[in-house]
Order: sequence, then C-alpha cells, then structure tokens
Amino acid sequence: MTAAEVKRLAHECGFELAGIAPARPNADVPRYLNWVARGAAGAMSYLTDRRAGIRSDPRMLLPSARSIISVGKLYDTPHPRSTEVTDSDLAWISRYAWGSDYHDLMRRRLTTLVQRMSERAEFEWKICIDTAPLLERSYARDAGLGWIGKNTCLINQHAGSFFFLGEVLTSLDLEPDAAVEPRCGTCTRCIDACPTQAIVPGDNGAWELDARLCISYVTIELRGPILPEQRSAIGRHVFGCDICQDVCPWNARAAMTLEPDFAPREIAPPLERLAEITEDQFRTLFRGSPVLRAKYSGFLRNVAIAMGNSGNPKFRHALERLASSPDPLVAEHAAWALTRIERRTIPRQADASAGAG
Repeated sequence: MTAAEVKRLAHECGFELAGIAPARPNADVPRYLNWVARGAAGAMSYLTDRRAGIRSDPRMLLPSARSIISVGKLYDTPHPRSTEVTDSDLAWISRYAWGSDYHDLMRRRLTTLVQRMSERAEFEWKICIDTAPLLERSYARDAGLGWIGKNTCLINQHAGSFFFLGEVLTSLDLEPDAAVEPRCGTCTRCIDACPTQAIVPGDNGAWELDARLCISYVTIELRGPILPEQRSAIGRHVFGCDICQDVCPWNARAAMTLEPDFAPREIAPPLERLAEITEDQFRTLFRGSPVLRAKYSGFLRNVAIAMGNSGNPKFRHALERLASSPDPLVAEHAAWALTRIERRTIPRQADASAGAG
C-alpha cells in the first residue's frame, strides 16, 4: 500500500488534509518538556504527568509503528468572527464548540479509514485524537499539513487554522511527506491582538503559548477561581477564545466546511439567558457539545465575569441572584462582577448630576 493510496482514502473519508510523517521521536520533544518544566501548562495534568514522557516517542503507543497518518478536518463555517460581533451583551463561545463534539466524528471517520485500508493490506494500527499523548501538531507539520504559527496553531496555506487533527499510527512503512516551513513572516497580529498577552517568546526565537494566561485555558481547563487581575481581559468569552485565529491573515480567505456536525446551534447567545439556566438546562442545551467540558459551575463563573465586563447595569439583578448561589465559585465571581458594574455606573451618575447642575 502506498502513501498516495492512503491519502486518497483519507480524502474519501471526509478529511480535507492528509499527510504522512515518520513514527519516531520528534525534534520538538525537548522544547515541549522544557515548556512543561517551566509550568506553562498550568493545571493541565494530562500534559504534565507520566503522559508527558510518553509523548517523547509514538512507539510507546504502538511499538510496531513506522508511520503516522495525519489528517485534518475543517470546522470553519461562514459565520461572523469574534472580532466582528461587538455587542457586549452577547456571550462568545469558541468556534470549535458551536456544533457537536468533534471527537466522535473524528473517531468515526478514522475508523472508516482504517477499515478501508485493511481491505488492501494487513497492518497494526492505533487511532489517536487529541486525547492521546502525542505531539500531534508537530507530526502534522512534519506530514506537510501546515506550519506551526506564532499563535502555536497549525496553519495551512489554503485551509487556514480552523481544523481538527487526528492520527493513525500504523506499522506500514509509508513514504513520508516533507515538512512545511513557517510562513508567518514578520506578521504579529495574533501576538498584538491577544488580550492577555499569552503568546510569549520561547526557545530559539520561537513563540509559545503560556496556557496560564490564555483565555481558552482559564475558561475551559481551569477548575477553580480565575485570578482577579485576569478577569477584565476575558471580555465576553464564556468558553474558549478565537481571537488569535480570527485576526490571522491566513484565515481571511480560508476554505469553509458544510459538515452538518459543525453547523452552529446558536451564535453569540445572550448573557442574560445563559445566567438563568439550571444545571439540567445546561446539560440539555449543550448535550453532545464540547461546552460541557467547562462544567456548570465553571460556565456560570465565566458568564458572571462576562456580565461584569459588559458594565451594563441591566445585569445587576441576574448577578445578585448568582452572588447568592450556594456554589462559592459562582458566588465569588458574581460578587466581583457586581462590584465592576457599580464602579462603572457611579461615574456615569456623577457625570449626569454635574450636567444637570
């Protein structure tokens, strides 16, 4: 079986991008381990525990592995960017979470790929998505799918960066593709646009993400309180962040998908409505969606912060109710949001009184 046949089958299975990389230790492993050692992964233990070592060699996942089939599935849809929806009364949910959970679709499609390959050859295999301890962006780059941009996303010249990655480790010895050289040039739009300055200088002049500062990390992965000094920069983000991708020139004319699973259920829902949902309603509203990862408590924490950042007095009643929540995490952030609204309201009232006099 040839690499060309494998890539043709991958495209037939619905993957817009496909390439082959050797199943051997990646040159990015030392940088990754150094990033972990410096604490830049925050509280994401799945990146720092024993699985960090497993990422050093894909053969620890499949001893017979000789090749890695890397695929990309577009999820960008023809709907507004976060930078285009400016109404502070509306919540922003990261684009990748608008539809159904991508893990299910990716696994189904990769399983179909393996089945179709198995009709032509005998081999050992292991399917990986982002839950497996594998440096998938690095192998995707080596497989020719794109380059790792300054925002640390994998960028394809034609498809942009809004795509999910998946891999099949295989014992087949397939001809590898050539790695793609970086094409960000002198552009720093992602770095300049990041509200929390989470994109920082790394090793050897490269840029890296300090997860502890990233809006996606604090609104999704962080389970406890968000540091007070970080809250104002979160804006209206209640689950994830797209800013560094939304401002990227390579996404300006990138290809779109018509995949039904990724069709948005709702774009920029009203904060006021989100603040009123019960836990059961939360589970129903986001059933089968990545948003459930934030959990109900974390989601309301994020909604409270977004309301506070809006500065809109109309949210006062909803925040007072959240501030009386038996959940201390929700109550604390709602109280912070109320204080923030009061600080913005009082100067306006003072200005109005002065004008009347």
